[in-house]
Amino acid sequence: MKRNPLLTVYITNYNYGMYIKQSIESVLSQTFQDLELFIIDDGSTDNSKEIIEHYRDNPIINIIYQQNKGLNVTNNIAMRASSAKYIMRLDADDFLTTDALETMVSILENDIELGLVFPDYYYTNDNGVITGEEIRHDFDKDVSLFDQPAHGACTMIRLENLKMLGGYNESFTCQDGYDLWIKFIMHFKVTNINKPLFYYRRHGNNLTGNEERILSTRKKIKETYVESFQLVTPKTIAIIPVRNTFINKINWPLFKKLNDKTILELALEKLENSKKIDWIVVTSSDKEILDFVESKKIKFSKLLIIERPFQLSKSGETLNSTFKFILESVTQKQIIPEAIMSFSLDYPFVTTDIVDDAINTLTIFNADSLISVRPDNKMYFQHIGHGLIPILEQDKFTRLEREAIYKGQGGIMLSKVDNFKNSGKMLSGKVGHIVVDEKVSFGVFSTWDFSVFEIISNNFN
Repeated sequence: MKRNPLLTVYITNYNYGMYIKQSIESVLSQTFQDLELFIIDDGSTDNSKEIIEHYRDNPIINIIYQQNKGLNVTNNIAMRASSAKYIMRLDADDFLTTDALETMVSILENDIELGLVFPDYYYTNDNGVITGEEIRHDFDKDVSLFDQPAHGACTMIRLENLKMLGGYNESFTCQDGYDLWIKFIMHFKVTNINKPLFYYRRHGNNLTGNEERILSTRKKIKETYVESFQLVTPKTIAIIPVRNTFINKINWPLFKKLNDKTILELALEKLENSKKIDWIVVTSSDKEILDFVESKKIKFSKLLIIERPFQLSKSGETLNSTFKFILESVTQKQIIPEAIMSFSLDYPFVTTDIVDDAINTLTIFNADSLISVRPDNKMYFQHIGHGLIPILEQDKFTRLEREAIYKGQGGIMLSKVDNFKNSGKMLSGKVGHIVVDEKVSFGVFSTWDFSVFEIISNNFN
C-alpha cells in the first residue's frame, strides 16, 4: 500500500501560460520529493492547458480543470483533495528556490506546535530577473504584535490545523493569506524563515496592485472574524477636538458643505452610524462651534458636548491633555469607556467602516493603541555636512521589514483607556495600525489642500 506523501503543493493558474512552466519545474526540481503536486487551472483562456498537459503522465501530478471558482474555493478544493501532512499554495506566476520545500518541511517537522511557516522572498520583474529582496522580522526574536501577515502563497501549513479551523472562507475572493493568518495566530504558533525561498514576480496583472480591493476585503475579513468568534470589542468613546480654524478665510468645520451638510455634521454621522462607537464627544473652546453642535444634538443619540478650557486649545498644547480632560469629564457623568478614539476633521474622506475597522483591528491583534497610516516608499535624506545620505539606507537592494516607513494619515488614533492613563499618550505600548487608501489619507491643512478637496469632493458627489 502506497504511503501518503508528506506534502501537497498546489499551483493555482488563470491565464499565466507564459509563466506556469517555470512554476511547475521549480517544484519538480526540489531537493525534497516526498510530495504530490496539484495543478489547478481556473478556466484559463490562453495557452495554459497546452503547457499543463505536457505533465499529464508525471506520477506525482494531478491536474484539475475548473471554471472560475475563485481563489478560496480553489484553496478548499486542494485542502479536501490532499492526503498529506502539510500543504502549500504556489501561484503560477511565482517559482521556488530548489531547497524551499525541504527547508519549510524541516521546520514544521521539528516543532509540532507550529501551525504554519513562511519564508522571505525575492522580487523579480516580468522576465524573472531579481529586482529586490523582502526580509521579514525574525518572529522568534522580534515579534510580539502579529499584525503583519504572511504572504498568502508559499506559506506551508499543517493540514490538520487548517481543517480544524474550517478551511478558507469562500465568501472572500482574494486575501486568502490574511483570512488564514488571523485564524492561525489566534489558535496556533506561527513562525518565519529569514531566508528567501521563492521568487515573487511583479507584473501588471498582480492582484497586490489593486489596493482598494485588498483593503476592502481585509476590513470584511476582520469584521467577519469578530462576529464569528464573538469577540468583544471595547466600549469606545470617539472625541472630535474642534478649533475654529480658518482655511482661505473660511471656517472649515462649519462652512464647507457636502450634500448640504457641514464637515462637522458629516463626521458626527459617520461616528453615529458606527457599530463600534458607544459615545461621541465634540469638544471646543469656541462658542460658535459649541452652539452649532448644540443645535444639531437631537439628531445624534451618542453625542456629548464638552467645552474645552481655552488653555488646552492653544496651538502648542498636545491633544493628550484634552483627552485626559475629556476622560475625567465623562467619568463624572458615570461613563466608563474602555477605549478612546481621536477623530480628526482634517481628513474629510474617512468613512464609518474605517472607524469600525480600527476597533476590530485593535481587538483582533490585542494591540494597546493604533493609528491609521499609509506605507511610504519615497526616499528620505538627511544632510551630514558632506552632503545628503538616504535615511535607513533605502537605496539598497534588500528591503527589511523593520525599516519600512509608514506615515500617519487618515486622522484616526485609538488607545485602550488603561494604556492611555498609564502612559499619558495616545500612541504607546504595542502600537497597531490600519492602512487607509489614498483618498482617505487626503488631509486639508492649507489653502492648496482646500482647493484640491473641493475638486475631489465635486467629482465624488
